[in-house]
Amino acid sequence: MTVPLAGRVVLITRPGEQGAALARRLRDLGAEAIEAPTIVVEASPAGGPLDRAVEDAAGGRFAWVVFTSAEGVRAWFARADALGVGPPEASVAAVGDATAGALRARGLEPGLVPEAFTTEALGEAFPEGHGRVLLARADLATGELADAVRARGWDPVRVEAYRVRVAGALPDGALAALRNGRVDAATFTSPSTVEGFVRLAGAAEAPMAVCIGPVTAAAAGAAGLDVVAVAEPHTEEGLVTALIEALGAG
Repeated sequence: MTVPLAGRVVLITRPGEQGAALARRLRDLGAEAIEAPTIVVEASPAGGPLDRAVEDAAGGRFAWVVFTSAEGVRAWFARADALGVGPPEASVAAVGDATAGALRARGLEPGLVPEAFTTEALGEAFPEGHGRVLLARADLATGELADAVRARGWDPVRVEAYRVRVAGALPDGALAALRNGRVDAATFTSPSTVEGFVRLAGAAEAPMAVCIGPVTAAAAGAAGLDVVAVAEPHTEEGLVTALIEALGAG
């Protein structure tokens, strides 16, 4: 078996099962993968705007429902299952393969997945039309997608599907590895993971940064991190490839 990352130490800032899955993949490739989630994802509270949005979408009161992350899909259907309502009676759009895959796992085939896996690309690819478009977003998401949808003639309605918070602390082993300069690279999958890392790592030496996409890379660069690779495509597979290209030769 090829182990192109043998001897390399990689810090994984992505939280939850997605972070654990990336760690397993990197270990299979020979790396020492240190799980150090820098953010925590919290569900939106029951009985709030997300519940009303889920019920309205199931009742056909939106023309489109837009999901920008697999986490948003999971949060949506957790509330739909709890409320006992069905999937959106609307066209559905998704950013990226992971989000589209999460929708397909629930029996929904996205009507729109942009070629580039970014919200900017989704806004550019969105069709012109009229009616209400529901945007299921994280609380920290910017308003650029809503502006793009509005420019196409639609009435965007944003709902907070989940919340992102900086983690309380990095695991002791991860912090020690950073302070000892053992980490070759850290992976970042969103601007919030960058923010969390900067806040939690303190004065520890910052490793090279490998980012899942251009928005995350811009956030990392603005935070003073040395961005050595950006995934292409902007997926976990692309992130692994970028890591191999950045670290494997050595």
